[in-house]
Amino acid sequence: MYRPLLALVSLLANLTAAKVTVYGPLGQTTIAASAAASASGTDSAASATTSFVTTHGPPQYTGLAAYNPVFMLPPAIPTDPAPSTAVTIPVPNSAQLMNGLSIPQKPTFFGFSIEMSVATQLIGKNSTRLNVPFLNLMSLLAQKAGAVHVRVGGNTQETAFLVDSFPDGGILEKDNGDKSNPTGTPVLAYTPDLIYMLGNVSSLVNVKWYLGVPFNDSTNWRLQIAELGEAILGDNLLGFQAGNEPDLYGSHGHRPLGYSQFDYFGEFSLLTQAYQSDARVTNKKSLIAPSVQGADWGPRPEAVWDTGFVQAYDQYLTALSVEHYPSDNCAVVFPDPKNTPRDPIQMLPTYLTHKNGQGLVSNYLNSTMMAQTWGKPFLMFETNTASCGGFPGISDAFASALWAVDYGLQMANSNFTGALLHAGGQNVSYNPFTAPPTNESAIHQWTVGPLFYSALVVAEALGTTNTSQVKDLLPDGNDLTPAYAIYENGNLARMALINFMTDPSGANDFVATVNIGGQQFGESNSVPTQAKVKYLLAPSVSEKDNITWAGQTLGGRFDVDGRLKGEENVATVPCDQNANTCTIRVPAPGVALVFFSDAAQQQAGTTPSVETFPTTVLTKTKNTVSIDASVLATAQGMSGKDRNQQGGTSQGGENGAGRMGAPWVLVATGTLMGLSLCIWRLV
Repeated sequence: MYRPLLALVSLLANLTAAKVTVYGPLGQTTIAASAAASASGTDSAASATTSFVTTHGPPQYTGLAAYNPVFMLPPAIPTDPAPSTAVTIPVPNSAQLMNGLSIPQKPTFFGFSIEMSVATQLIGKNSTRLNVPFLNLMSLLAQKAGAVHVRVGGNTQETAFLVDSFPDGGILEKDNGDKSNPTGTPVLAYTPDLIYMLGNVSSLVNVKWYLGVPFNDSTNWRLQIAELGEAILGDNLLGFQAGNEPDLYGSHGHRPLGYSQFDYFGEFSLLTQAYQSDARVTNKKSLIAPSVQGADWGPRPEAVWDTGFVQAYDQYLTALSVEHYPSDNCAVVFPDPKNTPRDPIQMLPTYLTHKNGQGLVSNYLNSTMMAQTWGKPFLMFETNTASCGGFPGISDAFASALWAVDYGLQMANSNFTGALLHAGGQNVSYNPFTAPPTNESAIHQWTVGPLFYSALVVAEALGTTNTSQVKDLLPDGNDLTPAYAIYENGNLARMALINFMTDPSGANDFVATVNIGGQQFGESNSVPTQAKVKYLLAPSVSEKDNITWAGQTLGGRFDVDGRLKGEENVATVPCDQNANTCTIRVPAPGVALVFFSDAAQQQAGTTPSVETFPTTVLTKTKNTVSIDASVLATAQGMSGKDRNQQGGTSQGGENGAGRMGAPWVLVATGTLMGLSLCIWRLV
C-alpha cells in the first residue's frame, strides 16, 4: 500500500530565504530555502538549498492529481560505493572517428500525444476558439525544433465515431456510461470541427498531426477520420495509427482472450482492403503500426515482425511504432486485490538512474536496426513516466524532467526516430501541460509539467540541421551522471551532461573534463577557447515549480501562459587549449547542454524571438496580455489542400474563405465561459 507522501507548498524562486510547511509520515515539517553561492557558470536557480526540521502533522491531499502538491524527499546519495563525480571524457572531433553513432536525428524528436478525449481541454473549444497557452507552448517548441509533432488519439480513438453536430454546438462528447475496458476509457463522438480545429492550429504554428483509425470493429471500418484528415490537414498530416496497443486487446476485453499477433495481422489485412477501396483516402501509405505495448505478446515487437507483417503491408505503412511506459500506477486508479500498489517513495530512485533509459530501449534495439533495413521510421508513439496517470511526486517533479532528457537521448542514441510524451486530463500527474479546471479558467492560468522542459532541452540538443547523431558516452558507468555527445554535419557540436543527484552543498556536482581530438584520435587538438552552456535546473529532484531552462521559467502551477519568463542566461565557460580540456560543472541536480561553437548554438534554434498569441479583446482584468494590431493585419494563412491559395476576406469572392478550413479563428485564453479573452484571426 502507499505510504503517506509529503505535501509541499511551492518554494518561491525569487526569494533569498523562505519557509514553507509540508506534511507527511514524519509529521509537520518546516522548510527553509536560502540562496547560496552560485555554482560556476550556472544561473541563480542552481543555488537554492533546502533544510528540514520535523514536528507533527498531517492532512491529506484529495484534489485533482495534476495540481497535487505532493513532495517527496530526494533519495540519499549512495555512499558504498560513492558515485564518481569527476570524469574525463575524450571524444574525437570528427564523427568518422566515433564508433556507434546513431542515425541522423531531427529536432522534432520529442512531440506530444494528447488523449483524444481531452483535445477540447488542451487545444481549444472548437475550430474558432483555440487556447492561447497551447499555441504559445507549441510556438516555443517550434521555434527550437522547426515544427512540433502532436498525436491526438490513444485509447479513446479506438471507439470514436463521427457525427454531423451536437445540439449544444460542441465538437466532442464522451459517453462515460459505456466505459469499455479496465482503463475506464469513454466512448467518444466527434464532429468534423475537431479536425478543422487542428488545421487552424497549424495555420498559426507549425504543428503536424498524427490521428488514429478506430480499430474496435473490423467488419465496419470507420475511415471518416482518415478522409477528413487528408482533406483538411493536407501536408500537416503525418499519418494514422492503426490499432492502439493491440497486444492488450484480449486482456482489456476488446477481443476474446487469446487474441494474438496473427489475429491482428488478419484484421490489419481487412483494414488495408477497406483503405484501398476508399476513394476519399488518396494516400494509401499513411498507416502507423503495430503500436504494441510489450505485454501479452512479449516485451519485444518481434512477435509481430515474425508474422511477416512489414513485408505484407509495406505499401500501406509510413512508420513502425511501439508504446511503452517504464511502470504503472494502475493499482491505485483501478484497485485489484491481485495487484498491490507501487510505493512512489521506493519508485523515485529508479527514475534517477541511467540504467532506466537503457533498460527501456533494450527490448527495441533489434527492431530499430530492422526498421532501417526496411526503410521505416521507428516511433515510440506513446510514453511517459508511468501509465494510469503516473506517480504523484515523481511524474510531476523535476525528477521526471531529468529522466525524460536521458530517456529521449537514449532513444535517439538507439535509433528511434521520435517519441511522443502523453498528456491526459486533470486527474493525472504526468502531463507536460494542463489547462485549469473550467470553473477556474477566469482566475487561473495553465500548469506546465517538468516534461515540457525536457522537450525544449532535447530539441536544442539535436539542433535544426537534421544531421545530428547521438552517442551515449558513458554506457557502462556513472549511472548517476550520464553524458551524450551530439555530432552535427560530421563534427562534434554539443554535449549533454546530466546529474541525477540532489546536493545543494555542491559536493556532488558533476565535473566533466572534456578532451576533443588530440593524438589519441589522430587529430589536432580541437577544444575551443570557450564553450557556451545552458542549464536545466531546480533546487532538488522533488521540485515542481522552481524549474529554469537557461535562467528562464514558464511559471508555477496555475501561472503559465505559454511564454518563458525572465532573461535568458547562457553561461560562458573558458577552455584550456594548451591542455586541450574544457571543464563543465553540472549542479546536483541538473542538465548542462554544452555548445562547442557559436554555430552549434545557432543551429540549436536559439533565435532571439518567439511568436506568441496574446489576447486582443479585453473583457476581464485577469490573465490578459496584448498584441500589436499590425500582427493581425498580416496573420492571414492557409490550410489543408488549398494551402497554396491566398485566402480572401469577401464571402463568395474568388478567394473567399469557405467552410473548409474554418476561416475565422477565435484564439482564447483557457476554456471560454461567458465573456472571454480572445483574438479574431483570419486563417
